[in-house]
Amino acid sequence: MSSTNSVAYTSSTNLVPVQAEFNSAGVCVGLVGPGGAYFSPPLTGTTIDNTVIGGTTPAAVTGTDVYASEEIGYNASAQGTVTQATSKSTGVTLNKSSGQITMNNASLAAGTTVLFTLTNSTLSAKDVLIVNVGSGGTSGAYWPYVANVAAGSAVIGVYNNTASPLAEAIVINYAVIHGA
Repeated sequence: MSSTNSVAYTSSTNLVPVQAEFNSAGVCVGLVGPGGAYFSPPLTGTTIDNTVIGGTTPAAVTGTDVYASEEIGYNASAQGTVTQATSKSTGVTLNKSSGQITMNNASLAAGTTVLFTLTNSTLSAKDVLIVNVGSGGTSGAYWPYVANVAAGSAVIGVYNNTASPLAEAIVINYAVIHGA
């Protein structure tokens, strides 16, 4: 084969796709290779790192640019729940990359912050922890934030943004964006 549009029938060497194009069903329909060259390889039964391209079973993806057409998140096995035992400052342990922390319903004075420690073996010092109020309290009354992240733990603060004390068992949602 001497044509410039030849197709390699046996193997390719040093092929490094940097971007993929997917159809509305989530099936890979083409790749952009080094230098921006677009190509559409036959995808039925084709694999990269022993993972079927366009398959329906989730698989780990490693790349420079990763784009999603719908959602990115954690599956059910990476999610968990925990409840504070005795007060809003009581630490909790939940070794999951995402989850829900049901806080104790102890009173939190107006205009004050309470801090508690989330012990979590999935956390590293280079991770980003995102928190928000999921349910269980007066809308807009609580402002959760991350005060500190370290290997194996994080300190989470919750501020009562009202002029009155509140005694509600709010649910804090969290997700970890894992760093290098």
